[in-house]
Amino acid sequence: MWERLSPGSVANQVEQQITQAIESGRYSPGDRLPPEREFAELLGVSRPTVREAIGALKARGVLRVVHGRGVFIAEPETARELREALATQRHSISELFAMREVLEVPAAGWAAERQDAEALQRVSSVLESMIEATEQVPRDFERLQQLDEAFHLAIVEAAGNKFLQQTLGVLQQILHQGMQTTLMVPGRVEAAREDHQRILDALLAGDSEAARQAALHHVHSARATAMQRLEERAESEASTVS
Repeated sequence: MWERLSPGSVANQVEQQITQAIESGRYSPGDRLPPEREFAELLGVSRPTVREAIGALKARGVLRVVHGRGVFIAEPETARELREALATQRHSISELFAMREVLEVPAAGWAAERQDAEALQRVSSVLESMIEATEQVPRDFERLQQLDEAFHLAIVEAAGNKFLQQTLGVLQQILHQGMQTTLMVPGRVEAAREDHQRILDALLAGDSEAARQAALHHVHSARATAMQRLEERAESEASTVS
């Protein structure tokens, strides 16, 4: 992954390599860079040079230094500002799922049109992992939710729109914090598995319209399940109070 730099290389070349690693998707927010000594050896530069490059990227908000733990890829400023803005407001489940529809349906169509083989392979791999997880007894619903979120993020990545990817990531965080996963509802895991397979089949076939329709069906189905779950919870709380 890392290329040794020629003698006389300066810190800005180290900055460029780190930036390219992030932009290419090899490193994501939260990932940790190699330790300073190891990183310097990989690049063939001095530790002060690595330190200078990290300092510059930290000042720009690209990297985050946690003393005693290491250097991490920071969350993009646009995603952080969006998350903070949304966190100050209350949103209904209906509104959040409406936004999922706005983001995920066109993304599926773009991914099918774009036909990025490597990105589509990542979508397929995530679905394979999710299918394996559904067959485990007992089911780990936290793991299933993580894979479900990763599946949809991988589709947005395959669509080639980084801002869309950041926005969906923030939306998923809010949904995750605001309610338990709908995958715990009996039959939802199986339904989601079928929906995901239809979406993937359309993506691999390059059928943008089928991909959009499959994504739309999936979001509507998930929304209906979420609303049902909220209604059942409200009825249960009402009966307890009475």
